[in-house]
Amino acid sequence: MKTRLVVALVGLVISFALPTFAQQKDKVDPQTIEQLAALPKKFAVAFNNNDAAALAALYTEDAVLVWESGPIYGREAIEKYLVDVLKQVHFSNQVAKPDSPHIIGTTGNEMWWNGEWSNTIKGDNWGPKDQKGYFANILVREGGDWKVRLDISNVTPPPAK
Repeated sequence: MKTRLVVALVGLVISFALPTFAQQKDKVDPQTIEQLAALPKKFAVAFNNNDAAALAALYTEDAVLVWESGPIYGREAIEKYLVDVLKQVHFSNQVAKPDSPHIIGTTGNEMWWNGEWSNTIKGDNWGPKDQKGYFANILVREGGDWKVRLDISNVTPPPAK
C-alpha cells in the first residue's frame, strides 16, 4: 500500500514539474532574440534594394518558399524566381513584424514564428500599390546566422468597397 502511495506521489510531482521544465525550455534567450530580430531587417533591405541574391542568401539550401504562385524548392530556384519577380516589380517600404519565436526541438537551433508584413510594389506601367499579408517561417541556425527553411506567406486582399 505504501509503495502505491509513493508511486502516486512521485507521479504527481512529475506532472507538476514537467510543465515548468517545458516552459523554461521554450524560452528563447535574449542573445538569440537579438540575432533573430536582424533577419526581418535583412529581408527589408534586400527587398527595398530589389536584390534577389541577397534575398536568396537568407534561405537555407533546402528551403521552400510558398507564395501565391505555389512552392519553390531550394535556394537556387528561389533566387531564380526572385530575379524574375524583381524584373517586373519594384518593392519598397518592406516591413515584417514577427511574433515571438518558438523553439523547435531541444537544441535551440530551430525556431518558428509567424507575423504580418507590408510593402509597396510598383511595376513599369502601374502602381504604386500598398499590400500586406501574413507569414509563417521555420528558421534554422547555420553557423552564427539564422536562415529561413520554410517561408509561407499570403497577400491579404483589400477590403471590399
